[in-house]
Amino acid sequence: MSFDITSNAQDDSVTLKLSGRFDYEAHDSFVASYSDKLGFTKYIVDMKATDYLDSSALGMLLLLKDFAESNSAKVSLTQVNDDVRKILEIASFDQIFSID
Repeated sequence: MSFDITSNAQDDSVTLKLSGRFDYEAHDSFVASYSDKLGFTKYIVDMKATDYLDSSALGMLLLLKDFAESNSAKVSLTQVNDDVRKILEIASFDQIFSID
């Protein structure tokens, strides 16, 4: 399955909805989905339809975190399925991000 991302800005937050395989091939579209979204206090990564992520995806999440924090914003990961949650926990991302 290929990767798809949509972004929706509403009030003070940006929601990034990820779908498919979140890996290195997604880098350009992932960064483009938030890099022009300034002035928000929260970035929500909706991973309901994410069926896979690799180490490069973990790195991209850290890039988003750095971007958000440089703009005094927070990042949260939502609707994370059990398989993806396990990877995030093994990488200790549950210590870095709010995961729902």
